[in-house]
Amino acid sequence: MKSDQEIFLIDANTLMTPYQSYYPFDFAPKFWYQLESAVEDGSVVILDMVKKEVEKGNDLLSEWIKSIRIPNLIDHREKDILDKYSEVLRYIQTSESYSARALQEWSQGDVADAWLIATALVHGYTIITFEASSHGIDVRNPSSNPKIPDVCAALHVKCEKLFYMMRTLSFMLE
Repeated sequence: MKSDQEIFLIDANTLMTPYQSYYPFDFAPKFWYQLESAVEDGSVVILDMVKKEVEKGNDLLSEWIKSIRIPNLIDHREKDILDKYSEVLRYIQTSESYSARALQEWSQGDVADAWLIATALVHGYTIITFEASSHGIDVRNPSSNPKIPDVCAALHVKCEKLFYMMRTLSFMLE
């Protein structure tokens, strides 16, 4: 991997949605092989909280994530990430576009969204998620459900969909 290469930080739904919907292991093993290779070479990194969330499943995806080598498993408790996590939550708290409930949702200990953004801020990663922007955030009707792409945009973090990552990393499904 080149030092100037874009590195992707994946949300749990980037693993769960393909597994459950259109890339099950028996139908698209090449997708999982390429993803495992990208994780092993450092093109794709995983936050410890995302790994833990996926491991909760009692399925092949859980077995897969437990079995692969993850040299760049990011510990969300790194000091720099903790500092940026506070910034992310402060943005949610002070933005007129979000309600107090939004802050309560994102500050729960097992919710990875703010941690993903904090990690991307620290390391310059591109977040990969299936979450869609709400496209209608309005101060007249504050949202209680922040979306990763919206918060990323506000904090200048690059956020893309899975297919962007697959194209960038030259995944091929034959």
